[in-house]
Amino acid sequence: MFFEIFMIFFIISIMQPIIRQQALKSARKRIIHKLEEKNNSRVITLIHRQESMSFFGFPVMRYIDINDSEQLMRIIQMTDDEMPIDLIIHTPGGLALASLQIARALRNHKGRVRVFIPHYAMSGGTLIALAADDIIMSENAMLGPVDPQLGQYPAPSIVNVLNKKSVDKIDDETLIMADVAQKAINQLYNSIISLLPDTYSIEEKKIHF
Repeated sequence: MFFEIFMIFFIISIMQPIIRQQALKSARKRIIHKLEEKNNSRVITLIHRQESMSFFGFPVMRYIDINDSEQLMRIIQMTDDEMPIDLIIHTPGGLALASLQIARALRNHKGRVRVFIPHYAMSGGTLIALAADDIIMSENAMLGPVDPQLGQYPAPSIVNVLNKKSVDKIDDETLIMADVAQKAINQLYNSIISLLPDTYSIEEKKIHF
């Protein structure tokens, strides 16, 4: 009897996160459909929250990855060229490559692109937002710095080591990392400049960014 009760409890514990997630997805779909009808646009979401969890209630924080870029790029490509796109972003960021792919797909879309940020869009999320024609944020929403990471360290922090020590006091591995970090920064900087609206000249883009 005890074993049967335990098994029922175990099954319920496994199913609860799945049921909650499915209910949340259904609610989102209804809201998205209403927004699309109201604005005559294609609504896309890029939402990474702790509700994307594994079993037993252990939270798993997600980030922008290649799966996100493949999915969003496919949706953007399937959207009519002239149809406006409304992208809702809530993310801590993620892979620079995936974020840049999404940003370029939005930048190349002929219809108007609006990005809505209800809470925060950090790092890669900010990069994606820069590709939009309009960025709409709630009063306390936040964007973040767009800086590449090398492993667990921000690239600018690695480069800054060169300003703190003379070269003869820095080991070879750190020097190599600093060189790679600077190249990553330059590449991302140029990518961001290309994403900014063409209403600004190259010089104006560089000044503003």
